[in-house]
Amino acid sequence: MNQAKAVPRLTRYDQLLALPENQVGEIIGGQLYTQPRPAGPHAAAESAINVNLGSPFHFGRGGGPGGWWILVEPEIHFVRDTEVAVPDLAGWRRERMPTIPRDHRFEVVPDWVCEILSPSTAQKDRTLKLPLYARYGVAHAWLADPLARTLEAFELREGQWVLLGAIGEDAPVCFPPFAAITFSLADLWV
Repeated sequence: MNQAKAVPRLTRYDQLLALPENQVGEIIGGQLYTQPRPAGPHAAAESAINVNLGSPFHFGRGGGPGGWWILVEPEIHFVRDTEVAVPDLAGWRRERMPTIPRDHRFEVVPDWVCEILSPSTAQKDRTLKLPLYARYGVAHAWLADPLARTLEAFELREGQWVLLGAIGEDAPVCFPPFAAITFSLADLWV
């Protein structure tokens, strides 16, 4: 008598790990979401924000206060291997996360996230990821749109996002939690 072998069922996280290298995967509300690596304007905006914040806040250069980890596309595990987001940028105060994890899982809730909007991700970023970040207590979120050339800054108050400001084109960027410096929004656009 032949017995059928049980085929192990892949978990959502196993499916995420099996994605090709050119795909970014996230698990939100039990659903696996994937998207390709970003296009040029998205990558340029992400890099510009990282440079403008990383130098003074991550490294403490140029008279900046330091005391932060500013990282590109960290894999944040709000619930290990179950609720997983990959913001375009995230920041942690070093007093809350003194060291970087040794593996790819970041399990400390960030103090700040930034999503770079694109036509294929804007709806997910606004309707799925912002509520996810609020639910787990991320204190600040920025949404940058390289096509519209805008930046929106939010602060979490009593579990709800409050819009601190929306700016465009070449306006000065000076929003919490990084209000100690100012840079031009024009730095983000190619």
